[in-house]
Amino acid sequence: MNVRPAQECRYDLVALGEVMLRFDPGDRRIATTRSFAVSEGGGEYNVARGLRRCFGLRTAIVTAFADNPVGRLLEDLILQGGVDQSYVYWVPYDGVGRGVRNGLNFVERGFGVRSALGCSDRGHSAASTLRPGDVDWNAIFARDGARWFHCGGIFAALSESSAALALEAMTAARRHGTIVSFDLNYRPSLWKSAGGSEAAAATNRRLVEHVDVLLGNEEDFAAALGYGEFGEIDLDTYAELHRRVLDDHPQLQLVATSLREARTASVNDWSGICSTRERFLVGPSFAGLQVYDRVGGGDSFASGLIYGLLGGFDPERALAFGVAHGALAMTTPGDTSMATRTDVERLVAGGGARVDR
Repeated sequence: MNVRPAQECRYDLVALGEVMLRFDPGDRRIATTRSFAVSEGGGEYNVARGLRRCFGLRTAIVTAFADNPVGRLLEDLILQGGVDQSYVYWVPYDGVGRGVRNGLNFVERGFGVRSALGCSDRGHSAASTLRPGDVDWNAIFARDGARWFHCGGIFAALSESSAALALEAMTAARRHGTIVSFDLNYRPSLWKSAGGSEAAAATNRRLVEHVDVLLGNEEDFAAALGYGEFGEIDLDTYAELHRRVLDDHPQLQLVATSLREARTASVNDWSGICSTRERFLVGPSFAGLQVYDRVGGGDSFASGLIYGLLGGFDPERALAFGVAHGALAMTTPGDTSMATRTDVERLVAGGGARVDR
């Protein structure tokens, strides 16, 4: 991968996406709790934060907030995460949210046979109102410089203008030699009232034409790219699927998938795979992984993989960093990673869970 030199760029990665306030009922349920812990999260943001906090890279988020105390709480949480907010847009608040508001996400972790449950409340959010022309991409990619740009299908699903803005950003990034990654991240709830999987496929196919590194699982490829339903899927099927995606999109350099088999909500088998034009690679496997909070595992897989690719690792080692970081992220609460680079390196090297004194 021809990645721009770090010394020429202010940022290692810039992400475009919505950041929501997450409400976590702990060991209770959304419908019965009387208290929540709050944190920030969002598919694209989680990648930027993981790269900043775990791996020490320079990252920024492009998003928008309604200018009210909830928006300022999100700002404060992001400050703790260290992601640069120079390109956060503050939208005037009308007092009740008729025009714009800040997105909320209620998530219970699940336990045993009770699966995790999410309930988002994000309609008419400030981020969804961003449209082409609102962001000075030349300032980001030419003046400041960014080695990598990341976006995903969650942001693209928020509104027609969101998808158009993502396309504008990708076009500008490629024009300035910035690597572009995209996580398909198909969410049926986001497309339910916006045309379903057919509309998702039409939108994402346009975007993927401008992507260098694509992330997604079989559901994403089926619904978000329109490849149709798959039966029983194994590694051979995934290899064929990755090859098909690469053949259909000649500009792609790498396709990656995190692999999760949920035995229960709290015990998963976890691994990852990726394909270049020359090789199909299978990452390390964590059978019977004890899961504390599964949300954000895929985003941490993405940030670990991107860290490796930015660092010039070969795809096999970059994949190992993605799998290890995703596994560690699911051992702590919240959408975002609390792992350290030392944690990840030790796990990649085969280290266990003995006390580190």
